[in-house]
Amino acid sequence: MDRREVLFTGRRFRVVGVPEPCNDGSTRRREVIEHPGSVVVVPLVSPTDVCLVEVARVAVQRTLLELPAGTLDREESLADAGRRELAEETGYRAGRIEAIGEFWMSPGILRERMHLFLATDLVPGPQALEPGERISPRVVAWDAAVAMCIDGRIDDAKTVAGILLVEARRRAGVSPR
Repeated sequence: MDRREVLFTGRRFRVVGVPEPCNDGSTRRREVIEHPGSVVVVPLVSPTDVCLVEVARVAVQRTLLELPAGTLDREESLADAGRRELAEETGYRAGRIEAIGEFWMSPGILRERMHLFLATDLVPGPQALEPGERISPRVVAWDAAVAMCIDGRIDDAKTVAGILLVEARRRAGVSPR
């Protein structure tokens, strides 16, 4: 196999067969989900509070507590995508948004790069949910959000990574304000 073979094309991603070299010199096909990437936002309502969202997730048949996030599905800057997703899911508009980092979600099967932002100087407003989205904003004390990541009450990977990365930056004195 010397090329990618499209196995499935969906609205937001596609699955491709990718040749993978093996140690014995042979090649095998791996299925990879190709995704355009995403933004995830840590919205600080105050220095001591963060706005999370409760999201009904069909794939795991549960409602999860997450950071606002969304797929890069249109022409806009990463920061603008973060601002848009924040406003759509929480109603908050960011007065300031800062890139914090990037990470792969599940690189064993998924080619999705997440771009993490910290949003501050928030102004409340109405949500603008897409049809079918069931998302409820929930303001949580920062220390409680960190504790929920550590004890497993928050088990969404992007949320755990985002909150703990911002917490590590805060402890190292790298955080803004």
